[in-house]
Amino acid sequence: MENTRMYADSLTAVPSPAPLPTDEPTPSAPTPTSAAPTAAAPASSRWRLLWHLGEMAVAMVAGMLLLGPLWELAGTALGVGDALARPEVAALVMATNMTVGMTVGMRYRAHRWQAVGEMAAAMYVPFLLLLVPFWAGLIDADALMLGGHLLMIPAMVLVALRHRHEASAPVRRNRVVVALAHRWPAGLALLMTVDMWFDPSVLSPWTMLVLPGGYLVIGVARRTLGGRGVLATQLAGLAIWVALTLVAVLAGGRTAAWLVAFGWLAHAGWDLAHRNGRVVPRGYAQFCVVLDVALAAVMVLAILTTDA
Repeated sequence: MENTRMYADSLTAVPSPAPLPTDEPTPSAPTPTSAAPTAAAPASSRWRLLWHLGEMAVAMVAGMLLLGPLWELAGTALGVGDALARPEVAALVMATNMTVGMTVGMRYRAHRWQAVGEMAAAMYVPFLLLLVPFWAGLIDADALMLGGHLLMIPAMVLVALRHRHEASAPVRRNRVVVALAHRWPAGLALLMTVDMWFDPSVLSPWTMLVLPGGYLVIGVARRTLGGRGVLATQLAGLAIWVALTLVAVLAGGRTAAWLVAFGWLAHAGWDLAHRNGRVVPRGYAQFCVVLDVALAAVMVLAILTTDA
């Protein structure tokens, strides 16, 4: 029987990673204590690796979105905004934000502290290496930022490959934390709007075309538009938001601002109607409904705090 491990907060058994290849002879037939090798094992291992890297990328972006505005507020309050704006400081602050998000994500996934520490080094070391040529005047601030991110990618992959066969660390998670983690698309949507609450503004009317367009693109990619009336419904939604966009463009001014806010808020109802996963994944609909409501609220705040 295949070895399994149990997460402390779940009753779901997770298969253990595949063992490293050895020089021992392979049995000609499966036995009760060994499974027959299959071609699917390497593919499954690669998929888990890519999924792990994708999760970390999302966690890093979340860290930047959440902590970035806090650094700006702290810099303004403490009078060190100019120091934080220096390229080398900004690069290290960004690495810190990504590391915090990555650490939270990896610890939730029960990765051991050694792997977390090595992945944190993958965040910082590329920028630290480029500080020397930056201070010497050999590269500019843009090259520092771009080069640090480009070097970070292979560093992350190497760390992930090094620890891909390690068993998860024992961890017990609070039920509230688990429930919030299962709603991560909604949390990501909120993080994406954090900085907008500090400087609210109204989006362009043309952004409303993204709302129905996203459903059509994803539906085509997933091949979920072939059901009875599905394509007609999506095209009807596209027509509605195109019409609303054109009216807002022609109206202009404060009227256009209210129409844009209404268009985004109304699309939250469209998201709720698609939460069954028939056209788009349920997580995408969950993400969109929170993002639409948050952006609509930001735009209403911007309208109300702006003189007519």
